[in-house]
Amino acid sequence: MKTTIFYFIAAFSATLSLRVQLKISAITLAILFAFSAGLTAQKNKVSRYETFVYTTNKIDVLIQNEHKKQGENSRGFMSDLGGAFLNAGKGVAGGYVTSILDIGVNTVAGLFTQGANNKLKWEAVVKAENMYQETLTTVEAINNFYSRPSFDSPMDPAGMNFNGIGCLRTIEGDTTFYISCHIDESKISRIINHSKFELEVDTLIIDPYKGDLPNSDFNSEFSFDQRNNLQIVVEMRLISSWINALTQLQNNQELGHFTLSVPVKQTDLDGSGKLRYVKTANVPAKYKITGESFIIPRSYMGYRDAENNYKDSWGTGDYKVELSIKESCGVTDAYRKNWKADWKARQDAESDENFMQRTWKTITSQRWDELGKQWVITTLKAPADMINNDLLKELDLPVATATQAKAGGGAGKK
Repeated sequence: MKTTIFYFIAAFSATLSLRVQLKISAITLAILFAFSAGLTAQKNKVSRYETFVYTTNKIDVLIQNEHKKQGENSRGFMSDLGGAFLNAGKGVAGGYVTSILDIGVNTVAGLFTQGANNKLKWEAVVKAENMYQETLTTVEAINNFYSRPSFDSPMDPAGMNFNGIGCLRTIEGDTTFYISCHIDESKISRIINHSKFELEVDTLIIDPYKGDLPNSDFNSEFSFDQRNNLQIVVEMRLISSWINALTQLQNNQELGHFTLSVPVKQTDLDGSGKLRYVKTANVPAKYKITGESFIIPRSYMGYRDAENNYKDSWGTGDYKVELSIKESCGVTDAYRKNWKADWKARQDAESDENFMQRTWKTITSQRWDELGKQWVITTLKAPADMINNDLLKELDLPVATATQAKAGGGAGKK
């Protein structure tokens, strides 16, 4: 690529003045350096995501208090639903469940097709790289939506200890994204009256310069000079499976869907270049989560008492969490006006074979944090050649266990 660029400079600048020649050379070298640096930075980039599922006994207390306010002593209806009780104590004592996913990557394949106008090609390429989505999921089902079984009903909220979802992303120890949201305690009555709950944002941190836009190896850093209308959308889903007393199975049913949409402007950033928000008590929320979720149905699990009488009971609620982070943006008029120089630089960068043959790998682990009373799902994303024993040890994983858990494949960024 360097040889091609310098040959172009020599041929084209022969008829120009020395000052113009030097200017063109400087610009071309700057472009070459920028893309070389970008490739190096991206190749050594390791992202760490930690998704949290919070638990607390406070929600159970609030539900009991709400029952008293409404003059109810118990809840017992819709007994045909059942909840998913699948070994409620499993995993609570600690330990990891691990999976590894290989991601084959080819970000620019097919973009330089023949017969199309270069301006249209450039528009299509830039549009594609202005969108990115990361999806994080639990490795296996979490089986303690409630702290104890129920002898009353599959939808009995007593003992509910689920209290929200959070996610932290760090790169080399620096926080690039963080969200923490909990059950909206001002709407506990919805659990009693409708078997539903809502979430609210407590804390939010977004670093637009260390996100995944542009979704391309050509431009390693986000710039408000080139991109506008930056939008971060966080979606959270609760999925459950359960069986009722008639042995009717409901498998992987979505019971809740929450969405948070955050427009990010340069004027919203603090001195360190990050958007920061912390909810203040008795002050209207700046960012609101839309959506709701049913409480998790309990699976039927009848039992025999001391006198050998068979009685009904229901489990502690089995569920999975899926969290996706979507980034999108537009293009500024200044960047679009300079499309020819940008397109030329992209064509030059494409000639680098290594640029087209990179593979990323994702490692995910799930564990119970007894101290924090929360589930922690940790996801590491890194170039495949960087997945080594040291990186696996960062998750406290036995190397043999991690390498044997390889599964599946898919497409992703870079």
